[in-house]
Amino acid sequence: MILTVTLNLALDVTYVVGDVDWNGMNRVSAVHRRAGGKGVNVARVLTSLGHEVLATGLAGGRTGDAVLADLALAGVAADFTPIAAESRTTLVVSDPGASASGAAAAPRNALFNEPGPVVTDEDLVRFTRHFTRLASRADAVVISGSLPPGVPADFYAGLAAMAAERGVPAIVDADGAPLRHALSGRPAIVKPNAEELARAMPGEGRVTSHPSPDAARAEALRRAGAESVVVSLGAGGALAVTPGGSWRAHMPREISGNPTGAGDALVAGLALGLVEATPWPDRLRRATALGAAAVAAPLAGDFDPGVYRTLHPAISIEPVA
Repeated sequence: MILTVTLNLALDVTYVVGDVDWNGMNRVSAVHRRAGGKGVNVARVLTSLGHEVLATGLAGGRTGDAVLADLALAGVAADFTPIAAESRTTLVVSDPGASASGAAAAPRNALFNEPGPVVTDEDLVRFTRHFTRLASRADAVVISGSLPPGVPADFYAGLAAMAAERGVPAIVDADGAPLRHALSGRPAIVKPNAEELARAMPGEGRVTSHPSPDAARAEALRRAGAESVVVSLGAGGALAVTPGGSWRAHMPREISGNPTGAGDALVAGLALGLVEATPWPDRLRRATALGAAAVAAPLAGDFDPGVYRTLHPAISIEPVA
């Protein structure tokens, strides 16, 4: 079983609006409401792939109830710690790419994230006890997303360390201080994107002796405590820096659509590779294909199976010196 942790649970609301007028009135052609948050998206993908998964984290108020009800309808197993404060809502305004005149245009998506509920010390104590019980029967733990107000920046480090103490490898997908602190928990994998990597290790990008600034920064994250580092590069594919070597996945073509949730689908692929002990080149290829197939799906947490089947064998993997 793979355990996913979402402390900043969300109800994701997507407005589909053609030819958005940012200075006037817009008519919404479709509205989608579903359970969200990075760990929830990972759990959705793993469930779609037929792998046993359990989503946990913090859920509060009517919004939290709505999220848990949606997970139940989707068949995603969940066991969240209840809190008094209201879970957040996120909003995506998605312009599918056709103007009012019918002329073709590139798809555009704007994401608005609320900060989330204020979490108390008592909430964290109850969740930590709950996490300890769940992690003891997991094969891997995925810890991802932003921290809601009240949660200390080093909390992910503690969760990763608790999992490691029980022989359970952890994947951490975070940004800023939570990512930097998480390294002290010795996670098996950390998964920043290129911008998050640059923020975490800004000085390493100036290492002129290294042919790849991203690889230099990723290696710095490894030296700071991560066993392996995977950097998602959008249309540029992905980079893996591991104890056994470094590899770059190259996309055969660019996939257009909604990039929200693409990194979560990539993390789902990494988690599968971790529990199945898949060799890194094959692990990176599958994870990259899942991330790209998620872009082709309209909602975060989904992926397009046809795009996945087409891309998976076409993604090239090359060693990075």
